[in-house]
Amino acid sequence: MTSPAKFRKDKEIVAEYEAQVKEIRAQLVEQLKCLDQQCELRVQLLQDLQDFFRKKAEIETDYSRNLEKLSERFLTKTRSTKDICSRKSRASCLLRTAGTCCCFSEDSGRLFKKSKEVGIQLQEDLMKVMNELYTVMKTYHMYNTDSMNAESKLKEAEKQEEKQMGRSDRQTPRSPDTLSSIKSEDKPVRRSSVKKIEKMKEKRQAKYTENKLKAIKARNEYLLALEATNSCVFKYYIHDLSDIIDCCDLGYHASLHRALRTYLSAEQNVEASKHTGLEALEGATESLEPNGDKQKLMETYNNVFCPPAKFDFQSHMGDSVGVVCAQQPLEGELLQRCQQLQCRLSTLQIENDEVKKTMEATLSTIQDMVTVEDFDVSECFHHSNSMESVKSSFSESYLSKPSLAKRRANQQETEQFYFTKLKEFLEGRNLITKLQAKHDLINKTLGESQKTDCSFASGRRNSSIRKQDSGEAIPLMVEMLHSLHQSSR
Repeated sequence: MTSPAKFRKDKEIVAEYEAQVKEIRAQLVEQLKCLDQQCELRVQLLQDLQDFFRKKAEIETDYSRNLEKLSERFLTKTRSTKDICSRKSRASCLLRTAGTCCCFSEDSGRLFKKSKEVGIQLQEDLMKVMNELYTVMKTYHMYNTDSMNAESKLKEAEKQEEKQMGRSDRQTPRSPDTLSSIKSEDKPVRRSSVKKIEKMKEKRQAKYTENKLKAIKARNEYLLALEATNSCVFKYYIHDLSDIIDCCDLGYHASLHRALRTYLSAEQNVEASKHTGLEALEGATESLEPNGDKQKLMETYNNVFCPPAKFDFQSHMGDSVGVVCAQQPLEGELLQRCQQLQCRLSTLQIENDEVKKTMEATLSTIQDMVTVEDFDVSECFHHSNSMESVKSSFSESYLSKPSLAKRRANQQETEQFYFTKLKEFLEGRNLITKLQAKHDLINKTLGESQKTDCSFASGRRNSSIRKQDSGEAIPLMVEMLHSLHQSSR
């Protein structure tokens, strides 16, 4: 039976694994909090800009109205027309910018919600993979414990056999007089006892062999799951997080760029004297860059977004073998599994590549929708000398309800399709990552096994050649191993 000391070791291994998973789970929670905070800050920024532009538009409208009244009293029409029209155009541009901020504030919140849903799904998938690893590890520990218990029982049977044999040996050299004193019924009793011990030993030997094979298989599954889990964790922290942040940023920078560009165009045409301040604002606008913003976010919260340490193989009860076992009778099974994985990966890669092409094409369409360069409003500053009301035709056409509603409906429909394909692509890539890790580890193990048995393989090849010359069939396993070796090279 397993000793208390070894049982405590099991508990320590499980506790260490659970602590590592708990730390990763805490990171995942903090990641969502960081993204929530980022979204709240952006929404607040957009609301502030919207309020600013609307209030300033009201001020500009009141100012232009008061200026017009003032001009009627003190200034000639020719001198006042340009200034009044500029003020009205400026107010119109500000209202347009405020409307733009309102629209893409809604867009930003909607896209963030969808991105967060994708992120939560990926986190759940990651936790599922780690839970699977935990289950496989516990199974490995259980089977290894059974193997060790079976081994102990076998050794106990061997000791009993040795003890019985020793007793028989001590009784063998007795003199004929002594032998004659032994009861005739004692001999069958001793033979029956020996046979009973031998039978018990055979049963325990069979049980030990069975449990040992189960333990080796369980260890192989644990090592494969370990490799797959580490690959999935690495993929999530290096690739998935970046993709999720990109989704959160989708259209945000371009829309903010449009809004600020519109405002800049109006301000530059109205007040050239404020050129220095506007250049600073223009520089800030031009520095808007999704990748830089993403990098800054990840650097600011480096402890949250940095990949965790890889899961290490937790050897159990002195088991020093930390690699996949490819010895018989497992070699053929691993070879078949490797080929199945390769076939499955080829199919998945083709399917995922097609999904990726569709996703990228849809993303390009969305980017075209949100990167319309309509921020140049210089035309509204070309005025005549009359005092007629200035018509903001560009603003009316831009904010016309039928046109805007149609554009937004098309955009939202395209976004929904994009997120469907994005989710499909990420899930496919997650499955490919897991299967590829298992395939590579099995392939590497089989390759190393062939190198180790190089002299044996050489002899088999010579034997195969001789069998070909003699007309005998080459064993299927030899052909499969030789084919795999050639493909790995």
